[in-house]
Amino acid sequence: MFRFLLQPSARLLRPLVGLMGSLMFGGLLGVASAAPSPAVTPPPAAAAASAPAAVSATARRVYEGTRAQLLQIRTLLKTQDSQASVGSGFLVSEDGHVLTNYHVISQFALEPERYRLRYATTEGQEGQLELLDFDVRRDLALLRAPAGALKGRGALSFRPADRPLAKGDRIYSMGNPHDVAFAVVEGNFNGLVERSFDPLIYYSGSINSGMSGGPVVDEDGRVVGVNVSAMFFAQQMSFLVPGEFARQLFERSRTAKPLSAPAWPRLREQLLRYQDELVTRFVAQPWASAGHSRYQLPVPQEQFMRCWGRGTPADTKGLEFQRSQCRMEHAVFVSDAMQTGYLDMSHEAYDGAKLGAIRFAKQYSGSFRNERLGRDDKDRTAPFCKEEFVDRAGLPLRAVVCLRAYRKLSGLHDLSVLVTTVDASTEGALGRFDARGVSFDNALKLSAHYLEGFAWTAKKNNDKNSSSNSPSASR
Repeated sequence: MFRFLLQPSARLLRPLVGLMGSLMFGGLLGVASAAPSPAVTPPPAAAAASAPAAVSATARRVYEGTRAQLLQIRTLLKTQDSQASVGSGFLVSEDGHVLTNYHVISQFALEPERYRLRYATTEGQEGQLELLDFDVRRDLALLRAPAGALKGRGALSFRPADRPLAKGDRIYSMGNPHDVAFAVVEGNFNGLVERSFDPLIYYSGSINSGMSGGPVVDEDGRVVGVNVSAMFFAQQMSFLVPGEFARQLFERSRTAKPLSAPAWPRLREQLLRYQDELVTRFVAQPWASAGHSRYQLPVPQEQFMRCWGRGTPADTKGLEFQRSQCRMEHAVFVSDAMQTGYLDMSHEAYDGAKLGAIRFAKQYSGSFRNERLGRDDKDRTAPFCKEEFVDRAGLPLRAVVCLRAYRKLSGLHDLSVLVTTVDASTEGALGRFDARGVSFDNALKLSAHYLEGFAWTAKKNNDKNSSSNSPSASR
């Protein structure tokens, strides 16, 4: 079957908002209980070695200097006090402006008639919040408390852009993990994530569900980033939105009127701009080589994608194959049921000489037929597909192009392109390309670009030319 299991490091990064009933970590990983694990106490000598007094003293000082500006952000049902989700946030003005992640308040943004927003301070003071604006691409949102409600608590400032951190600098993440208590987590700045479409800070510290939207500050208490996601099955691999994007959102929307209607039109506007940039940058890249002896197969440059491959052992007695999968690791969060704005592609090259033509044809056609293209659901339509046989410089291909339209994001689609070579009886290649959340015009561009990545290899072309010029070929 033409299926790929992602390597652990290839998983999409997950947001860290806590969901009532099943915290995000428990729900996605199938953990039986969302309760925190009991702490393991190291021996006194080990504890002293792993926690220098100077660092701990700095963490305490930083937390005490910022605790007045820390908030827990809660999404409550409109008609009762039951929590639907919890996250974190921080004050950025004396007028009550609060920054957090978009995914922390996404339920309210999409269904304001069902939900409401509230904050809680480190001392337990509570109050209402209104949504001014958001940046779904960077997973940020700007909120505001009623006039005077948070007066006198101060505001966090941002570290100047002309004073960048160095790899290894100590930074401090704040938030309320798992709705247990406000906390400070020490970690290190490790630069930006490589091969990420948008800048994302790699933070070597343990941030957990419920800390989403909390600030990460330097030793002077200035914001350098915003907690946003973590990589599962990894140790202390957390990720932050650079503080500059949060500062820009605050500056451009601090005087905006509150959003009271469902945010789908605003989301659509932002996603259309984003996918235009994504597609433009992607199709401008030439295809890399898959290294196959017969076929030229489309493999992307790894500027903002990562690729993994595998194959059958040399002593395989049946079908031999080589597999490759490439994908973006970060998606745009729209709702708990929808992530979009990323590219994913894969191929398998088969050699069935040991099977024979009939057995190979059965397995080869079955792999193509078993591809899942989605179905009608509450967010997207059923796929509309078109199939054609295409000639790529003499290489015959069977191609299927499918589109699924977004119901509430008019003009955006999910694209799937399936391609198989049909030139040989015991050899072939299957390819699949998926793009989430693209316009119709960009879906056409991506489809054409993907098909252009298939061709004969130079060696195969030379073999064909040599055969056509040989004496035996002319008789």
